Amino acid sequence: MKYTKNIAWDATYDVVVLGFGGAGATAARFAADNGANVLLVDAAPEGHEGGNTRYSAQLIGTSNDFAKTKKYYQKLTAPMALDEEMVDTFVKGIAKMPEYVNKYLGVKPCSVREYLPQTRSAYEEYPEYEGVESYDFTTVHEQWFDAALWQNLKQQVVKRQDKITVLYNTPAKELIQEPDTEAIAGVVIERKHQLLRIQAKNGAVMATGGFEDNQQMLEDFLGAKNLAPLGTLYNTGAGITMTQAVGADMWHMANYESLGLLHGMAFAIKRGERGRLMLGAQNELVSKGSVFVVGDDGTRYFNENEANRHGHIKNHGQWKVPLNQEHPYLIFDETKKKELDEDEIIGSYEPYTKHVITANSVSELADKIGVEPTVLQITLDTYNDAAQKQNDAEFHRDPSSMLAFSGTKIYAVQLEQTVLNTQGGPRRNSRAEILDTKGQAIPHLYSAGELGGICANQYQGGGNLAECLIFGKIAGENAAKPKSESTQAIAFDKQTVNVKDLLKSDIQQEEFPTAANQYIGKSNLGMGDEIVVRVTTSNGKDLENIEVLKQAESDDYGLKAIKELPQKMVQEDSVDVDAVSGASNTSRGLKDAVKDALSKAK
Repeated sequence: MKYTKNIAWDATYDVVVLGFGGAGATAARFAADNGANVLLVDAAPEGHEGGNTRYSAQLIGTSNDFAKTKKYYQKLTAPMALDEEMVDTFVKGIAKMPEYVNKYLGVKPCSVREYLPQTRSAYEEYPEYEGVESYDFTTVHEQWFDAALWQNLKQQVVKRQDKITVLYNTPAKELIQEPDTEAIAGVVIERKHQLLRIQAKNGAVMATGGFEDNQQMLEDFLGAKNLAPLGTLYNTGAGITMTQAVGADMWHMANYESLGLLHGMAFAIKRGERGRLMLGAQNELVSKGSVFVVGDDGTRYFNENEANRHGHIKNHGQWKVPLNQEHPYLIFDETKKKELDEDEIIGSYEPYTKHVITANSVSELADKIGVEPTVLQITLDTYNDAAQKQNDAEFHRDPSSMLAFSGTKIYAVQLEQTVLNTQGGPRRNSRAEILDTKGQAIPHLYSAGELGGICANQYQGGGNLAECLIFGKIAGENAAKPKSESTQAIAFDKQTVNVKDLLKSDIQQEEFPTAANQYIGKSNLGMGDEIVVRVTTSNGKDLENIEVLKQAESDDYGLKAIKELPQKMVQEDSVDVDAVSGASNTSRGLKDAVKDALSKAK
């Protein structure tokens, strides 16, 4: 959006940060720490902020030797080229990560190499590359997949409420650019159905994440029709559209990561839902025995038992995410179906249980899944022959993982490739400045995190979270610096009380009233923000009622626990009830909040 010098702003801030995930939270806190008055906006409603940082494993890439890790990282990017200054900035950042976590997050850094050495395949994802032994994960405590890092990053923002205004349900719509200098002067945001022009005196930071929930971009940039998102559903590619409009150059648009079953798959879901991440025992179930996967034409297209590296499998010397299939299917016999049905997780998961296709013959199954019967029959015959001979000449699957099909029925259930996160977006430099198509920095415009991620080819776990912290800090500090060429907007003395109300921060101190025999309990052990409950007792001990007053858990599995567990705890008059499947962190947080309330009763 071009503008003239007499634009009337609805409000003015030193820095505007777009996106309240790990990168945005980091940029906002460091901008505030450098004296800036910050506006932080997110398109998601309260309780759904956090981007992919919230849903990630909470593992931060770390190094104990800059020179070795630089060699490792350069092997990961090869044969693609990546600016050496960017590599140095990134690797220096991860080499200092324990110090960063201790100094800026206020916790003792935990080394995964030390407390969980058996996960070596995760922190040494490419063991054949020189320098891999220098790589590690840092966590904020000795646990994964529990949103602990995200909760810490959010609290850093909450503690700075005097300098940071947070607005949820407030998507950024457009960047405002000066016509002469091409500097970014501000942002158009939509707040409660009103478009507001917000001046960013010193800088705007783009931290809007990727495009996992933008179907058109998935097709245009990744060539993928069906991908099940594992993280946030609010990464819609808005930052790409906005920065393209002001002349930004794009990079890494075809890069993305997967995770989950097989080469990075999940049971197929409806569009607009999150896929369920299944690893470990569930992956072993679908990759061993009388089972294989077919692509769109009814043939196998990969080694089902092959270990993947964030969805990348070996492809003639390089590691690549397989060509996306529109409707891949897991094919299995009666023996395998019994195993799947009896699994605690798969056997209770509706995208599996309600969508298993049963057939009395291969031709019947082929008709039901939309492939040629002759092709599917050849695929099954070839697989059975390989299993019997213990020699998979097509894909070299481990013979011990193969069993020939038996029984009178054959089954199928649709799968879907997952998307953990995308990497593409506006190109940035080592100062976190967004570059135009001539390689020049667009004045006052910065980025951090998944929007234009640094990963150029093969991804090592922990890299994107490290990037959020490293470039979030750089972006926030540089955006906060006063700019001599800052725009001189006219005074907004006509600003209405309504506009002031619209810009009132959504993070407020909350009061939770109680009556006799009622106690408030709180916990930060869930997947979202704080869980607050009001517990009613009959004698300071017996549970009569549990009300969830505040929670920020996910709408799928987390919300199920929020609805079911309080009633179960009251019925059994005990906090120690079984967790809800798929919502172990939410269950733990809810129980912890009830225990906190009961401790006050005592």
